[in-house]
Amino acid sequence: MGLVADGSDGLRMPRRLLEVAPGRFWLTDMGSWEAGKGRLLEVRTDGSATGAARVRVLAHGLNRPHGLQRGPDGQAYVAEADGVWRTPVGEAVQREDVVKFLPDQGSHPLKEIAFGDGGSLYINLGSASDDCQGAWPCPDAAGPMPRAAVLEAKLGGPRLTLQTLKPYATGLRNSLGLAVGPGGQLWQAENSVDYPEASEPAEELNLLSPGSQHGWPACVSDARGRSMSARASKAGAAVCTPATAPYMAWPAHAAPLQLLFPPAPTNGQPATPWAGKLLAVWHGYRATGHRVVAWALGADGKPMGARQDIVSGWGSVPGQRGPGAPAGATVDHRGWLWLVDDRNHLLLVLAPASASTTAVP
Repeated sequence: MGLVADGSDGLRMPRRLLEVAPGRFWLTDMGSWEAGKGRLLEVRTDGSATGAARVRVLAHGLNRPHGLQRGPDGQAYVAEADGVWRTPVGEAVQREDVVKFLPDQGSHPLKEIAFGDGGSLYINLGSASDDCQGAWPCPDAAGPMPRAAVLEAKLGGPRLTLQTLKPYATGLRNSLGLAVGPGGQLWQAENSVDYPEASEPAEELNLLSPGSQHGWPACVSDARGRSMSARASKAGAAVCTPATAPYMAWPAHAAPLQLLFPPAPTNGQPATPWAGKLLAVWHGYRATGHRVVAWALGADGKPMGARQDIVSGWGSVPGQRGPGAPAGATVDHRGWLWLVDDRNHLLLVLAPASASTTAVP
C-alpha cells in the first residue's frame, strides 16, 4: 500500500475517485456535511516511487458531491446532493446539468450513480430519516417520487438529455453502494438502521429489478437475511410484510459505501486478488468496517462463495490516525486498486504483489 496524497495536499473529505487518463484521477471531495463546501479535484502522478502527487481544484462550492462515473458519452458525471451534472474530461470544467432539483434534506442526502444499458442512469435517493420523520404513514415512501429508493433516469437523443425520471426499486434506506455488474444486473448495498446492538440488523446486498420492494421502513434483515420487523418509530410501527429478500446478508454496521466490478485481466495483464470479482468498500466505524472485501463471481455474474478480505486490519495508530475509513475505490489501467479514506483525508494505492515497487506513486 502506498500513500499518494493526504490532508497536507488539500484533501478534506474525499469520497469517490475515477481515473480519467493514465496517472490522472478526478476525486469528489465533500469538504464537510455542509452544503457548498464540496469540490471536484484532480490528482496527477508520474507513476514513480519518488514522484509527488499534484492536486488542483477543478470546481468548488459544490453541494456535498459524492458519486462520480464515466458516462457512455465519455464525459465525467458528478452527483451532488441535489442533482447530477457532467463535463467533458479536459483541463477545465464545462458543467452541464443532467438531473436537477433532487431532494437533499435529511439524514441521507448523498447521491450515488451507476450507468446501465439503453441510456439508463440509476440514482440513489436515500431516506430523510430512520423513523419516517416521526410520522406514519411514512412520508418518505409516499408520492410518485418516494425517497428510500433508486431512481432510473432515461437519457436519450443526440446529446443524452433527460427523457424520464421514475422510481426503479423502493424500500432501500440508503443505496450508497450501487453498481451494474456482468449481464447488466443492478446491485445495491444497503446501509441499514444503526441499532446500538453489535449484531443487528444486517447490512444487505440486493439484486434490484424494476418495481422491486426491499422492506424499509417496516422491515430489516437478521444475520441470515430473514426479514424482521423494524423497531417502532415515534408515530407507531408498520407490519413487516414479505419483501424482496436480500441476495446476501452482511455484518451489521459494516456501512457499505461502494460496490465495484473490476474487469478481469486482459492483454496479458497479471491477475490481481480483485480482478473479475465483486468488491465492496466497508466504511463502518465498528469492528466489521474499515476494510475492502471481495467475492468471486459465478458463471451467471452473481457473487458466490466465501468473502475475501482485500484490505483489513486497518486499525488506529495512536498519535497518528484513527481507524481506516475507506469511502471509495477504483481500479486503474494497470489493474491497481486505488482508495480514498474520508476521515483520515487519504488517497492510497494498492499494488499487487507482483508489481514493481519502483512504479508505486
